[in-house]
Amino acid sequence: MSAPSTASEARGLPPLLREVRGALENLAFPLALPSSADARESAVAARAQLNDYILPRLASLDAPLIAVVGGSTGAGKSTLVNALVGRPVSVTGAVRPTTRQPLLLHHPDDAGWFDDARVLPTLSRVRLAGDDGAEDGDPTHQPDPATTMDPSAERGPAAGPDTLLLRPTRTLPAGLALLDAPDVDSIADENRKLAGQLLAAADLWIFVTTANRYADAVPWKLLAEAGRRDVLVAVVLDRVPTGVEEEIRGDLLNLLSAENLGHAPIFVVPELPLGSSRMLPADAVVPISRWLQALAADAEGRRDIARRTVKGAMRALAGRIDSIADAAAQEQSVGDALRASVDAAYRDALTDVLAATEDGRLLRGEVLARWQDFVGTGEFMRGLETRIGWARDRVSAFFTGRPAPAATVADAIGSGLQTVIVEQAARADEATRRRWRAEQAGRVLLEGVPSWRADDFSSSVAREIRAWQQDLLQLVQAEGADKRFTARMLSFGVNGVAVALMVVVFASTGGLTGGEIGIAGASAIAGQKLLEAVFGDDAVRRLTAIARKNLSQRVDGLFRHEREDFDRCLEPLAHQTPAESLRVLAQQLRTAVPTGLQAAAEDEA
Repeated sequence: MSAPSTASEARGLPPLLREVRGALENLAFPLALPSSADARESAVAARAQLNDYILPRLASLDAPLIAVVGGSTGAGKSTLVNALVGRPVSVTGAVRPTTRQPLLLHHPDDAGWFDDARVLPTLSRVRLAGDDGAEDGDPTHQPDPATTMDPSAERGPAAGPDTLLLRPTRTLPAGLALLDAPDVDSIADENRKLAGQLLAAADLWIFVTTANRYADAVPWKLLAEAGRRDVLVAVVLDRVPTGVEEEIRGDLLNLLSAENLGHAPIFVVPELPLGSSRMLPADAVVPISRWLQALAADAEGRRDIARRTVKGAMRALAGRIDSIADAAAQEQSVGDALRASVDAAYRDALTDVLAATEDGRLLRGEVLARWQDFVGTGEFMRGLETRIGWARDRVSAFFTGRPAPAATVADAIGSGLQTVIVEQAARADEATRRRWRAEQAGRVLLEGVPSWRADDFSSSVAREIRAWQQDLLQLVQAEGADKRFTARMLSFGVNGVAVALMVVVFASTGGLTGGEIGIAGASAIAGQKLLEAVFGDDAVRRLTAIARKNLSQRVDGLFRHEREDFDRCLEPLAHQTPAESLRVLAQQLRTAVPTGLQAAAEDEA
């Protein structure tokens, strides 16, 4: 039987499963939650089963059945495989584990099904020579020396654990392949994981255990999974002492029935001495051979087994995705809380900075002194509180005399504003770290967040303030472009008008007390009257609003940049498939199973 074409395979892949695969690939579980590690492994296993078995099988229901021979360490899996094939093809021995690379045995006519990556696409392929030394059993076919190993050679370093060894043998019937898997309870982690991956990619399991170990816990976890997936299972009870066969068989049958596997055939292999080639006598495995041959000979029966197994695999996948969705929901909840703490800290920081720019606090001390010097004498400004009318006359003198340099006022305003912004950023950083340290996931994420760099941030703030002040200069220039304003602008200076606009922006008095209110109020009036004289009332209100909005945007940009290290830690969550989407896909998987199988079967026909 030849392998199906790529086009036929593509027609057999339901779009829903492509969506499921994409959703599973977008799961990283980056937070250090108790459920995250298990969910991460479960997502990897779900992707592997989808890619290794469900998608290939739906695309090719007529492909040979894959029977994985699995079981506990030392149960005799490789010995059984050799007996079923009739010659030594799998390494046996006392040193464990003996099976390090999976070996797939198939009839030469079925080679086309396994040469490509249709089955177990994550494993590379190495083709071994066949029964007669030819790769596919045809003596005229010369194997590629780069991908062929001596059939008598052990599985050596040329083929790692992520390699699938392929070997044709005419003693197996067409339509059925045997896959000798590593031990499910191997001392090597990679062997255990590979055994689980292979069992998940099987159409049926030949589970090998012994009279002493048939009730071990680890194998039964896998058997319970087989029951949930409705996988066809055959149990080989190996090395059974004479006289206890029925007792052990009965106990094993009860255990199987409890896991929905009461229909599984049980084959008993008595305790027998092995021959010189460590082979079981041929008649010891005759019942198993006949059962496998009967399966292989019934094409429709094989198709039914494939449908049944893939249906069960899809149901199990839906259940696994539901569990993954629960873990994703927990991560989303914790991630949302961590993100909310960042949002709150920097939102409060921005609010406090803007409040400081609106309540007059920035018109204290150095700023007031420089503004007084700029407008006139200190006595003049202090007298403005009681001589507002005279202030109007004094302001008019600004346009006839040469005012003091405005740069000192701008510098004083910039210095005060810089101090406020840096202080609020430091508070936001500390508030965020304090909140994150209260959560295990947050503590782990903080390990990747560098310490706050006050000097670097202060330099960035200074640059933004200078840029804002430059914006105000350009705003004043643009507003005064009309020729009617040219004389007034020139008499006072563009810089002076821009400084007056800064003072008006910061001139509310809500944060001041006592005599400061009068001084700041007088400062505001002086600046307000100057601007009104140049631009008019409406223009002053508009310019002030624009200046405040510009400043707010620049401070917000500074804080957004400062929080980037925190946001970067949570970025993987933003790209992760949401829990609700996973639950919807799981439900669609359950209801779409019959339709998907029917479509695949029609494509294959």
